[in-house]
Amino acid sequence: MSIQKEIQRRRTFAIISHPDAGKTTLTEKLLLYGGAVQLAGSVTARKNQRATTSDWMELEKKRGISISSTVLQFDYDGFRLNLLDTPGHKDFSEDTYRVLTAVDAVVMVIDSAKGIEPQTRKLFEVCRQRGVPIFTFMNKCDRPMKNPLELIDELERVLGIGAFPVNWPIGNGPEFQGIYDRQTKTMHTFERVVGGKYRAPVVVGGLHDPEVRGNLSEAEFAKTLEELEMLELAGESFDVDSVLAGKTTPVFFGSGVNNFGVQLLLDGFLKHAPAPKSRVMGGIEIAPENTSFSGFIFKIQANMDPKHRDRIAFIRVCSGKFDRDMTVHHSRSEKKVRLSSSHKLFGNERETVDEAYPGDVIGLVGHDSFGIGDTLTTDPKILYKEIPRFTPEAFSYLHNPNTGKFKQFRQGLDQLLQEGVIQALYLRNSSVKTPLLAAVGPLQFEVVQFRLESEYGAESRLEAAPWNVVRWLPQDIKEDELDAISLPTGARIAYDIGKNPVVLFQNEWSANYFNETNKNCPITSLPVQTARE
Repeated sequence: MSIQKEIQRRRTFAIISHPDAGKTTLTEKLLLYGGAVQLAGSVTARKNQRATTSDWMELEKKRGISISSTVLQFDYDGFRLNLLDTPGHKDFSEDTYRVLTAVDAVVMVIDSAKGIEPQTRKLFEVCRQRGVPIFTFMNKCDRPMKNPLELIDELERVLGIGAFPVNWPIGNGPEFQGIYDRQTKTMHTFERVVGGKYRAPVVVGGLHDPEVRGNLSEAEFAKTLEELEMLELAGESFDVDSVLAGKTTPVFFGSGVNNFGVQLLLDGFLKHAPAPKSRVMGGIEIAPENTSFSGFIFKIQANMDPKHRDRIAFIRVCSGKFDRDMTVHHSRSEKKVRLSSSHKLFGNERETVDEAYPGDVIGLVGHDSFGIGDTLTTDPKILYKEIPRFTPEAFSYLHNPNTGKFKQFRQGLDQLLQEGVIQALYLRNSSVKTPLLAAVGPLQFEVVQFRLESEYGAESRLEAAPWNVVRWLPQDIKEDELDAISLPTGARIAYDIGKNPVVLFQNEWSANYFNETNKNCPITSLPVQTARE
């Protein structure tokens, strides 16, 4: 198959949502319909069931939440799908944001009883800034839900995006009868499935089909006809170009846990979602068909395989063809490296991959020098600036209470810092060697402690630090200029892992006071980047 055909059959996407909207469950059911799994797992991991395929980390299985993004690759109907299941918990938006740089489209899951929630809005804004097409799945329609017209209005009003309902729910909660496909004019009737384990059988017929009509009360039938008429008169028209530009979102209704509406979502997504697109680098477009191989690392994860305790770097292929054992230019070290250990992923399972094409996400093992945001390419002139950075809002010292396990403690912490699980700061002119950790949210500290113990056998103890705000100083500031800075009470100068100077403040007022008293020394919420956006 030609490289052009390989590119055209790729679909690389992420699933985003507010916590508990059903994102990980939908991921599992998409795999079920794609034939990648035969039995859907349970997010809560009941004793007699295995954990969800995408929630592979021990802490995720314990808590029933996704805290690290998972890569799942499978084939369906001639397409090669790279599905990135992302953390829904608010503390892990950092990992999610990085993942969104690697996808070409997004499925947004909304709890139809709650509508738009804060995390959904945040993630949507990131997608909009990047111009990523968004497909919406209104989940949990088999439970009491908001009026579907209200949900569509909320999408358009709160998110400022056009919404086109591809299908429409009939009934609500216990009275939920199924969904009507507006494009094919067919009705898909709902049948509950025990435990949501197998594909949901449906009877397909027109809205006026006697079997369908017999399950609806006169009032429900009249209400459905009225809503559908309103949509035809006042709703958005379906415009593929508007969808691809991220200005209109196709909306699908269903119940992930009962496997209902999932295949319609999958088929609709594949019909309209884009194949891999060009990436812009310094104002120049790098087309997927470019003969030079290139890609960027958006995630690093250690210990995915407990048997080997290795480290895997996830790379999104952007152009050209990847071949195992190829030699590429590594942007960070400016050295040539050979990519001999490459894998395709399925949760924590992996198999060797010999070739990959634009849109594919592959895992590279055995390269400790690789970092998040690095470019790998056969053309050294290509350098992607894809990975965003985030301002920490929580700070704690991490103590090692067992000096006999110092080596394991140090090795584990260094690895987690490389993964981007947490950030570290180093106080200036301090004899204290205890690591100062900086996180987007406090749950990240718990993850660090858990992984240190479970993966490296190292105990740890947290001690809250007295700071709540961090700001970056100019990168070219000199040491004598740092000495001359007038610091508010309680503030300290430190360095980040890249040796960039920062100031730690107890609160926002203190940071504002610094601005007033140090006019010639501007501070920013993130380092001013020269090599990365």
